[in-house]
Amino acid sequence: MKFETLIHGKLIKRYKRFLADIILDDGSEITAHVPNSGAMTSCIEESCDVWVTHHDNPKRKLKYTLELTKMGENLICTNTGVANKIAIEAIQNGTIKELQGYENLKPEQKYGNQNSRIDVLLWNENSDKKCSDKKCYVEIKSVSLNLGDTLAFPDAKTTRGQKHLEELRDMVKQGHRAVMLYIIQRTDNLPFRIASEIDKKYNEIFQEVIKQGVEVLVYQSSISQNEIFVNRKIDYNY
Repeated sequence: MKFETLIHGKLIKRYKRFLADIILDDGSEITAHVPNSGAMTSCIEESCDVWVTHHDNPKRKLKYTLELTKMGENLICTNTGVANKIAIEAIQNGTIKELQGYENLKPEQKYGNQNSRIDVLLWNENSDKKCSDKKCYVEIKSVSLNLGDTLAFPDAKTTRGQKHLEELRDMVKQGHRAVMLYIIQRTDNLPFRIASEIDKKYNEIFQEVIKQGVEVLVYQSSISQNEIFVNRKIDYNY
């Protein structure tokens, strides 16, 4: 995925979760939308380098969106909505080999009994295909937490994330394939694990559902100031 033109600045502060005050290189001070509901621990700090995009849309209250930050030598894509876009690209271009062999791909499809939407639904029309006629439900999570020796998910307690795991398990019980796909959106070269010390309940449900057939995939992103894309599978501990 190519970024729109990125504008560099320094963070003044992030507040109310979705707002960040930033001073741009030209000296102007702006407030940007932060498309990230998480704690953003290890992703952002006062005076860190940031990159924003500008949107000249009269309907938008905030004209800027925070896209990237830099912590140490590592670039981090803090826009969690990007994970779905680059995951779909990686499925379509064959990078995520485990999700190949399906004729159809649709994002944001309703499923389950809780009025939920699955991030990606894959399926074949005919049962003679390699993946048979089973549907494949793929839930995607953006990973940006660095715990020193590993990357981890989640960075805060997430009842929504817990529900997603349970819904994937329900799809397996109905005879379908279900995949939890974690997309690393920072350039650290580290293994991945579930942050049980942050959300014990999420980890308990995670452990249960993988025993019941939910698959787990973890993929790393390549990030520059021009583009971001999924490039390789990485190790994980659970």
